[in-house]
Formats: sequence, structure tokens, C-alpha cells
Amino acid sequence: MSPFTLAGIRRGNQFSPNHIGNDAAIFSLTVKHLQAYGCTVNEYTESDLIVQDLQENIIFNMVRDWNSIRKLQQMEEQGRIVINSGYAIENCTREKMTRLLMENNIPHPTSLIFSTQEDPTAALEKAGLYNCWIKRGDFHAVHREDVTYVRNPEEACSIFKEFAIRGIPSAVINAHLTGDLVKFYGVRGTDFFYWFYPSDIHHSKFGWEQINGTATGIPFHGTDLHKLCNKAAEVLGISIYGGDCIVSPDGNMQLIDFNDWPSFAPCREEASQYIAQHIWQSANK
Repeated sequence: MSPFTLAGIRRGNQFSPNHIGNDAAIFSLTVKHLQAYGCTVNEYTESDLIVQDLQENIIFNMVRDWNSIRKLQQMEEQGRIVINSGYAIENCTREKMTRLLMENNIPHPTSLIFSTQEDPTAALEKAGLYNCWIKRGDFHAVHREDVTYVRNPEEACSIFKEFAIRGIPSAVINAHLTGDLVKFYGVRGTDFFYWFYPSDIHHSKFGWEQINGTATGIPFHGTDLHKLCNKAAEVLGISIYGGDCIVSPDGNMQLIDFNDWPSFAPCREEASQYIAQHIWQSANK
């Protein structure tokens, strides 16, 4: 196997709410491990990607800006290797992710998708959805207000109006699930998978985890969660991923979020080795 020259694109700080340092750390560790393989890594920012035409044929990235995503997709159309795929990053935006998971029978909470110009009251009452989550449908959560817990249709309507004022065109409504909240990280095509209870280590980006409270340790098999997450990752086309799952009191698991290349903060030392391994192996294919 020969060493490669790779392009590595960091995530823009505006897309790392409360995790700028963590996102930078996993990226830097991955670069270090790739350099240990003998690779040359040229580092870029998201703004560099937008204004420059990169020459490297192998690109790994943590981008989130829509212009960056479109540029990556163009590169893929040219035959370049892009990890994570720009199309997969787009698939992890809320509305697309929700549709893909439901269409492929991935365990997921009851969900409705609406334009923020609509009144969801009748549909919520018909579905029996009262305690639920309203999430911006067009993108990832960038601000705390992009995901809001509501207790009745009136509160839901109020959030819809706020989204519309902010220019957010669509909203996903997820039924609130009771049970233990589990966070997970994985790298498809490797043995790496890590899960934990965020309540045990007070891990949080916006504080949403407090709604489910402290995990009680409902029994479940980590290998089953790993299989479920890899299946979801395959559906979304994502390789380096993380997300959230609710384990209900009867032990059933349902995915409530799935993200492209998260921070891996609790396990970044080990995870970065597997991420670099995955990039290296993909390049050699």
C-alpha cells in the first residue's frame, strides 16, 4: 500500500455549538493517525472548500454548510473519494433522516412532517401526540431552539410560528419516548462502537437530555444496538456516525437522532484510530 495525499476539511465553528474544542480535537487526532500511516494531510476549513478547487482525490471532512455539502457532492460525481459522503451528510438532516429511517423500517418514534406554515393541531390530536419534540426539518440543530420539547398542540403551534419567523421551512414532530437515553458512536466497516448514558457523565450539548432524566439501566444488548446503528448508517450512507437511542422499559430500542461525524468526546482517543483506519482502507480500495 502506498501513502496518499489527502484533503482534510474541518467543521466551521458555527456548526459546532458548545463543541468547538471537541470537534477540533477528533479531527486533529485523526490527522495524526493518518500521518502515522505515511499520509500527507492538507488541512482546510469549510470556507476554503467553498472558494478553492481542491486538487486532492481523497477528501475526509466534517462539513455542515450547505455550500460545502454541494461542493463535496460535485467532487463525488467527479469520481473522488469523499468521507463522509456529501450525500450522506445531507441524508442526516432531520427531515431526510426521518423519512429514510421510517421508509426502511428502522425503529424510530412516531413522527410527522409539516411545513411551518401549517397548523399541526388536528394531526397531533388524531395521532394522540401531546408530549413530543418539534425539530427543524431542513438542517442539523445549530441553536438550542432548533429542538424543543412541547406538552400540547398549542405549544407546538407556537414553535411552528417561531420557526416560520426564523425562515425554517419545515418541522419534524417526534413522539416523546420514555426510557433510558443512550448515546452512541460508531465507524462503519470497523469493530469500533461505543455507547454510554449521558446522564452518568453529565454529557450534553443543549441540555435536552434532562427531559428523560437519569438512566436506570434498563437491560439491553450492546451488540444489538451496534447492529441497529450499522443498519441505519447503511440506509443513510454514512460511515462515521453518532446519535441517540431510547431504550424503553420493555427493552426495545428506537433511534431518535443520527449524526454525521460527531465529536466522539468521551472516546476520541480510541475512535480517532478507527476513523483513520477507515479512511486509509477506503483510500486503498
